[in-house]
Amino acid sequence: MGPTREQLIQYAPAALAVVPLVTGPWSALAAAAAGAGAWAVNTSAPVLRSLIGCGLTTTGCGIAANEVLAAGMNPLIALGLAVPAGAAALAHHRNLTGHTPALVPATTMGAGTGAGLTSQEQVIAAWWAEFISGPTQTEGRKLIQPGAVLAHLTLDAEDEAVSFTGVITLPQGQQVRVKAADIAAVYQIPVSQVELGDPKHHAPNALPVTVHLKKAPQPTQITAGGTPTTPEELWAAYVGVPEGAMPGTTLTVTRYDGPLDWEGIATRDRRAIGTVNLQDLAGNLDLETIQIALAPGDKPSQMGIRVMREHALMHGTMLSSVVDELSMDSRGYVRAGTYVDGRPALLPLAQPGSGARHLYLVGGSRSGKSGLLEQILLSAHRSGIAVILASPQAGTIAGASLSAYLGDGLDEAMGALRLAYALMLDREARYRSPAFPFTDPLVLVGIDEAHMLLSASSPYHAEAKAIVEQLTRRSLKRGIGVVLATQTPLAEDLGNSTVIRSQLLIGGGAVFLRCAKGQGSLVGANAVEGAEGIDLSMIPSQWPGQYAKVADRDMSGLATEAAAAPEDGTFGLGYLLTPGSQAVQFRSLHLDVPPVSLAGGERPVGIEDCDAWRERDAIAQTPMVDKRGKNLIGSLADLLAAAERAPSSQEPAAHHNPAGLHAVPGPARPGGAPAAPEGQELIKPRILELLQEQSIPMTAETIARKLETSAKHVKPRLSELKKQNKVTNENGLWRAA
Repeated sequence: MGPTREQLIQYAPAALAVVPLVTGPWSALAAAAAGAGAWAVNTSAPVLRSLIGCGLTTTGCGIAANEVLAAGMNPLIALGLAVPAGAAALAHHRNLTGHTPALVPATTMGAGTGAGLTSQEQVIAAWWAEFISGPTQTEGRKLIQPGAVLAHLTLDAEDEAVSFTGVITLPQGQQVRVKAADIAAVYQIPVSQVELGDPKHHAPNALPVTVHLKKAPQPTQITAGGTPTTPEELWAAYVGVPEGAMPGTTLTVTRYDGPLDWEGIATRDRRAIGTVNLQDLAGNLDLETIQIALAPGDKPSQMGIRVMREHALMHGTMLSSVVDELSMDSRGYVRAGTYVDGRPALLPLAQPGSGARHLYLVGGSRSGKSGLLEQILLSAHRSGIAVILASPQAGTIAGASLSAYLGDGLDEAMGALRLAYALMLDREARYRSPAFPFTDPLVLVGIDEAHMLLSASSPYHAEAKAIVEQLTRRSLKRGIGVVLATQTPLAEDLGNSTVIRSQLLIGGGAVFLRCAKGQGSLVGANAVEGAEGIDLSMIPSQWPGQYAKVADRDMSGLATEAAAAPEDGTFGLGYLLTPGSQAVQFRSLHLDVPPVSLAGGERPVGIEDCDAWRERDAIAQTPMVDKRGKNLIGSLADLLAAAERAPSSQEPAAHHNPAGLHAVPGPARPGGAPAAPEGQELIKPRILELLQEQSIPMTAETIARKLETSAKHVKPRLSELKKQNKVTNENGLWRAA
């Protein structure tokens, strides 16, 4: 009984691989017979094509082997010619079964001859052509990218490692789409053993590739007991391995004071370390995230590592202990806190000979953002810098009295922005000559909770966004810097303006403190150069072990004189980014005394006498964009003309000018116009009388409606009455004190 159809299809290619060793050219007849038999038993067209291709390959090998033997050459060469035929047979067998056999190890390819390596390359190329590039496509199998051939194939086989390199090449005008995962699937290896070149550095149609078919085992130095104990051993066993947080790196310890107190440098051989996931690194070393600090170095292939039993910044640096460092030095820097290595953390407020500097401040609730802002106000005061402060959330900045102009509340904060913009226009008009002596004071425009003005939900969104964009772009050389504080680094907190963020970072420094979970990532759309990979939500709210300490406390009574120690929370812990450097972990100063108490009772630094300052109240109430939020007023003359037409009060506003530099009302304006609309002086007594009579809390809008006037006239007067302790405000509701 003859062979079955399945037996003929399965064993004919294997027979063809052996025939050349015996019959030479007669293998062509065997190939023809096998093809005819396959056709006779109705095999599929793809299998038939594969079988014929297998026969042609073995035919060529048989002819070559016959000539070698006839010439009396070494029979081993003829034996080597059987390997391509065997590869063709294996390829045909995969067409039938869909199974990818294991690669033949280089050590089994024959004794150290070039023929063995060449045969291995042929197997590699055959797999590449069949699964990735073609030219033919077998039934039930889709090519990864037809035409993406592997050129310049080179095999590197050592005792315990086998790898090959090549260039994935396509015709001009096409782009390589073959992925590392595709190649790994074809050769049945981990994706980490496939290295593709960076497309940025190569032509789109030619991409280098290196595939490690078999990697030499990396010996890990383990102690005699079999468990890694030293930092170097732990690093080699868990961090530097392919699945570790920093694969391919080695550790050099520079200081060791115990397993939980050491420093070192991680190095990757001539390759950048890139972004490090601090959570993964802490997991590898079995530590709390807060116990590890990273310090990027000058070389991208190195990274400083510090492991701490107790965080170096846990006890903080007292504000009162560094009073002499709060004023600007000759470079324009002030002390903001302490770096994790104990060095003073400095941030720039000015650049001598050039102008002011911007500062971008990010921090969520209870992160220490307000305390740092108060500290900056004190440094500005001690450095002779005037401050215009916009605080949309009224009454939150304890050091607000150090400002020359305070916009306390949403509407008043918008007025402060308008004044800052008008001051910039005023200085631009006066500083037209490059030789103009810069005798006016530097000015900081502080914007706390900036998202309340800039976000799309704000009633002042369009105007505030237009003004802040212009300030961040044009104000530095006019001696005006912007300190902008938000709760998250998200783009929507800045009105989705890429201009504001980029100008803040270009024009100065940035401070990043703890944010809410899911809102603190500095990657993707929120990426900041120099702070790559940082997630601010990973900064814990408590130090390790503090929860247990709180649980052990005696809660039987409340000690009214007790004060929170720095180690009770991570207030002020974050990252400081200064121009031209990487973000480094630091902690702001601990406010053991109120910053205002260190001001010496001196009056705030005043702004120069100029048109913008003299007309500040009118300017603060004058919208600077049209109803569509377009066409921002672009000149001082137009702005003053608009302020002249707008209804405003020239009555001195104590909450707007703590320095007392406002003009005293009296003389009428040219043309006989009164200095203030008639009846405006009587608004405060009427407001107070109304609140005393009604005895119920009312909003500013309700008060304005009952007095038949505008809310923008009532709100400033309410703020003045509050300063005099005649009225109180709770959640926007006013009542008589």
